[in-house]
Amino acid sequence: VQLAESGGGLVQAGTSLRLSCAASGRTFSDYAIGWFRQAPGKEREFVGAVSFNGLMTYYADSMKGRFTVSRDNAKNMAYLQMGSLRPEDTAVYYCAAGSAWYAPKDYEYYYWGQGTQVTVSS
Repeated sequence: VQLAESGGGLVQAGTSLRLSCAASGRTFSDYAIGWFRQAPGKEREFVGAVSFNGLMTYYADSMKGRFTVSRDNAKNMAYLQMGSLRPEDTAVYYCAAGSAWYAPKDYEYYYWGQGTQVTVSS
């Protein structure tokens, strides 16, 4: 499956932003979708994941409350809704497809998008 993120940009602290992940190729609903981010000089960090049917979600503890992952299988789309953004949320955000939704490790995902940059100004 091919994945392409969009929706990143430069935003002010305290605002919200929704990232999108468009899928093509293989059957989208066969895969769980995870979101990760990587800030300059830091390791890639798990944000959250959504199950095949969208009914189950799983978040890194530090992401709970401000980030929401979802998907629309009819549109072959996944989303990451981010709220109350902070400068430390500045990173490249990636979506990835894998076989398990309770999967916080990047090696558990088979396919990756190219990433979208989110920059939060103070």
